[in-house]
Amino acid sequence: MSNPAVLPNSVAAVIAKYLKSQGVSRVFALCGGHIMPVWMSLDALGIPIVDVRDERAAVYMAHAHSELTGELGVALVTAGPGVTNAMTGIANAHVSRASVLVLSGTPPQQQENRGALQDMAHIDFVKPLTHYARTVRDPDLVLQELDEASARALGHGTEPGPVFLDFPVDTQRAIPSPAVQLPERFQRRASPTLYPAPHDIQQVVDLLWAAKRPLVITGRGARQASAPLIKLLDRLGAAYLDTGESRGLVPDSHPSVVAAMRGAVMGQVDLVLVLGRKLDFQLAYGSPAVFGDAKWVRIAPYPSELRDNRRGAVEVLSSVETALEAILDAAGDRQSAADAQWLQGLRTEHTMRADKYQRTMRDAPTGQDGLMHPNQVLGALREAIGEDSVVVADGGDFLSFARVGLPASTYLDPGPLGCIGVGTPFGIAASLACPDKTVVVATGDGAFGFNAMEIDTAVRHQAPLLIVVANNGSWAIEVRDQQETHGRVVGTRLQFADHAAMARAFGLHAQRVEKAEDLPAAIQTALQNRPALLDVLVTPEAVSSDAKSGLAWVPDLQALEAWDKAEAKWRG
Repeated sequence: MSNPAVLPNSVAAVIAKYLKSQGVSRVFALCGGHIMPVWMSLDALGIPIVDVRDERAAVYMAHAHSELTGELGVALVTAGPGVTNAMTGIANAHVSRASVLVLSGTPPQQQENRGALQDMAHIDFVKPLTHYARTVRDPDLVLQELDEASARALGHGTEPGPVFLDFPVDTQRAIPSPAVQLPERFQRRASPTLYPAPHDIQQVVDLLWAAKRPLVITGRGARQASAPLIKLLDRLGAAYLDTGESRGLVPDSHPSVVAAMRGAVMGQVDLVLVLGRKLDFQLAYGSPAVFGDAKWVRIAPYPSELRDNRRGAVEVLSSVETALEAILDAAGDRQSAADAQWLQGLRTEHTMRADKYQRTMRDAPTGQDGLMHPNQVLGALREAIGEDSVVVADGGDFLSFARVGLPASTYLDPGPLGCIGVGTPFGIAASLACPDKTVVVATGDGAFGFNAMEIDTAVRHQAPLLIVVANNGSWAIEVRDQQETHGRVVGTRLQFADHAAMARAFGLHAQRVEKAEDLPAAIQTALQNRPALLDVLVTPEAVSSDAKSGLAWVPDLQALEAWDKAEAKWRG
């Protein structure tokens, strides 16, 4: 019996048509028999498929694509191990609230629960990690389910995040009724705007304009609010801290930016305005042990960003951009009570620290082993790529250096799940989505190893990225923790593997760099021959800020040792 053809009016074709109607410009996938009808229908409709080497990389790429474009990110993975491989990517998208649609297949319905090849109850696995998860068996319900899942993924009326749909193979080949294919289902819809209550806005204005030392912190919910955010900072005279979720909203040149004084400013403020950001471990859970007696004002489009860990004196459920515009209108010509000298002092110290750090990066001392300090690598990269690049930082120890050392208007990293290994997949998706920008992946060697085979994907799809591997032959942050806490090192040493040789075997331009003086020329050559990889030997002796902070040994009450001690003291 020959393989059944995929008909142009089949469910698989409807899935492809729907994705195209929603502006899906590419799908990240790894092929398999249980998704072949959808796969071939995507190709027939002209939707490019970026075929990967591991399913979790497909979800990572869909995640990054969505973050950078605002589109629905789509991953297509086959049944059984295809789905289980994808689950780490789904978990990361879940914690990061990325708009990802994961599609899969199952055996034909007549073989369900009989021990068929790759027959697994996918929904049982992925449901805790998704906002919506369904097996769609009825051909006439496919379009409805796609529409509902996509709306939930994009956060239309709810928090955004990953969703999952799978379809039995016989359903994919079936012919749905033309009557249920209503035009409204193919309509692309903008995310709804949520308006604030006027009474809430007046309370916010009264609190903000009365504060002496106000601080504004942003997260992913504020990504569309750059213009009114900058106006608010100008009018209010508040200090400003971004997070990895919102890098680039406010330029580093703005007088409110005090990132280098993060620890100090948190303990000095009398009011904190949080815009679209959860108060997770990165913000000390908003604890009074770190923020003192500061009042809180929280504005967010989703309840999950509005009342976790600390309640606000005012909580405004609203689109952040709309709320900020309403605040500015309501404030009128009111004079802020903010202490201008306080902010100027913070800004001056921030500028001095930032300038000193930048000056010393290239001159960072080599290790006793003669290998480069990670900051030497980052200093050379910083000079070569400029701040308008897309930076993807990955790793444990090296991420700590890169997070500070590589400023960028667009920035991605493993996120609050700490999901190292995202670097190369994120970078591939970013370079395909933003071909007019320089895309650089700055990764540790341990993190690179998780998805190193995706360099094959980069070559086959000519993804114009530069991967820089900081090769210190170890899981450095854990090595230091073991040495200092336990007095011995167990299972955390790697070899100084030649990643450049591996990359050349897959067709990348690649070079191993062992001396700092060779870095500038190597970077320029690599940028001109992307996709490219630089394998840069760095000393494992360098101590990152995360290693110093106690992050590795996981304190009981807070993520950082200093915060943990403050929390214990505050609790008495």
